[in-house]
Amino acid sequence: MAGCAVGPDFKKPAVPPVSSYTSTPLSTTAATPDVVGGEAQRFVNGGDISSDWWTLFHSPALNALIDESLKNNADLKAAQAALLVAHENVLAQRGAYYPNLAANFSATRQSQSGTLSPTPNNNAFLYNLFTPQLSVSYVPDVFGLNRRTMESVKAQEESVRFQMIATHITLSTNVVAAAVQEASLQAQIDATRQLVDINTNMVQILQHQLDKGYASGLDLAAQKTQLAQTLATLPPLRKQLAQQRDALAVLVGRFPNDAPSENFDLAQLQLPQDLPVSLPSALVAQHPDVRQAQANMHAASAQIGIATANRLPNIVLSANAGSTALAMSQVFHSGTGFWGIGADITAPLFQGGTLLHQERAAKAAYVEAAQQYRSTVLTAFQNVADTLTALDQDAEALRAAAAACDAAKITLDLSERQWKGGYASYLSLLSARQAYQQARINLIVAQANRFADTAVLFQALGGGWWHRAELNQDQDEH
Repeated sequence: MAGCAVGPDFKKPAVPPVSSYTSTPLSTTAATPDVVGGEAQRFVNGGDISSDWWTLFHSPALNALIDESLKNNADLKAAQAALLVAHENVLAQRGAYYPNLAANFSATRQSQSGTLSPTPNNNAFLYNLFTPQLSVSYVPDVFGLNRRTMESVKAQEESVRFQMIATHITLSTNVVAAAVQEASLQAQIDATRQLVDINTNMVQILQHQLDKGYASGLDLAAQKTQLAQTLATLPPLRKQLAQQRDALAVLVGRFPNDAPSENFDLAQLQLPQDLPVSLPSALVAQHPDVRQAQANMHAASAQIGIATANRLPNIVLSANAGSTALAMSQVFHSGTGFWGIGADITAPLFQGGTLLHQERAAKAAYVEAAQQYRSTVLTAFQNVADTLTALDQDAEALRAAAAACDAAKITLDLSERQWKGGYASYLSLLSARQAYQQARINLIVAQANRFADTAVLFQALGGGWWHRAELNQDQDEH
């Protein structure tokens, strides 16, 4: 009987028969020499993910912020508390395997109606009654209701555990992304300020030339317009930078008015060049979202057994023993004891179809969980494929942006020389400056994309949580 548990035994889903993430194999990205973040990146198939992958960016300030976030972030602490709740629920459910033992003591004073026979053997109508009693009950797990319930709550604990792990990985990735975005915005602001200085200087020169009769008012008005347009791009960038610092403060568990003092610079970050890419067969075992979906599927499978067991007879074994006396001093004396043993069996006969439809609902919920698992696996593979493609194209975009920036700088230098020599119009010079400004901004954005998408790849591959003791230990050790 101990081996009989109704309902299906859960089996892990088969590993997807997939050998690669992308239709076209990717091995090494393009390189852009002499540019920050321009190193070639090599995809190492079957490589393992480091537990502290963010250290590959070689930024002590970034490492310190991530360590602080893992200690103080409220969302992560909430996820850890949720895991503790789930674990305690598992321990609580274990009690169903054991008999229930209860002790009871009652003391009453009663007055019996005179029209009825007295209850005590001394024929007293007014008496005290003292009753200590010990009761034991036990529900044999004949059809596996307790075992399936235990299986379900343990699977739910696993689901919460991997949800916490996903929060941990997402947090570290978000800190890296926030730091990279902050560095990018600061670099864009610096580049824009330099252009403001150049345009301001040109306004002064044109004003002087206009006063001397060497330039037209149209040229001066055009340069002032250029300056105003450049200045107009600064407030949005400053706003984004302030919001990014506020977000970074919250990620590390601080209030916005206590934002970290660290200032990040793309030039101080090192782009990881060897990127481990887990085998597709390993992704389903290490991706926290997939593992969470698998645990949900396991819990749904156990719920079918629970619903099935609820339709079958339930047996309760019980026993009690105690003593009843008219005085405390007589308790447990000869003749005051009582005891009883019994067995109850209850079988549902008619519930209006409730139990039947609950079982059918549990089976439908399992199908739902199975399809959600498949969807999660497909999404996980998609995220890896998208990120690999993004990194490959980021390298191409950076190379193109660097070439465009170099060309724009040459064009600007030539335009300035031609304008000063009287061989080109001032409008052509303004156009060259505008193109150079946009080229510098595009280059900064392309650099930031390479750093940010590299962090996303580590997240998409599972973040190396299996190498962190605090995430990989058995909850029974607590």
